[in-house]
Amino acid sequence: MTEQQAEHEHERHRFERGTDGPKVIVVGMDGSDSSLRAAAYAGGLARRQGALLAVVYVQPVLAAGAALGVPVAQATDEIAEDLIAQIREAAERVKGIFEVRWEFHTFRGDPFNGLVQAADELKADAVVVGASEQAGHRIIGSVAVRLVKAGRWPVTVVP
Repeated sequence: MTEQQAEHEHERHRFERGTDGPKVIVVGMDGSDSSLRAAAYAGGLARRQGALLAVVYVQPVLAAGAALGVPVAQATDEIAEDLIAQIREAAERVKGIFEVRWEFHTFRGDPFNGLVQAADELKADAVVVGASEQAGHRIIGSVAVRLVKAGRWPVTVVP
């Protein structure tokens, strides 16, 4: 067996862990409407599967903004805190009706690499993201398309 074949075989067996369904579902959230719909969908999936819902916010690193004196880190920290508050509020509203185990994680970087890092570190069985709402992504490719092309986890794109 060549080294390339051995690596392919390793990659092929890395995903399956002998379970009947996903145990960790990663959902990317950035506060957009589509990411909120993705979180709702992922929450329902996690509840039905008895899986852990790992809500991930990727804080952008904007070196140019920081060089101009823009308080980028503070702004993205505020977005993360607001997302946590929204999630807790939603979880409290359905408490006793729907129980979902969830965690909130932040990663820094661009959305694609941040979600890849999150899915790898959290040993995700599935990734859920909202469809891009930006017109330019039709040309350069959206985060969702790039995640699907990575082919490392089942990816659900919620409109």
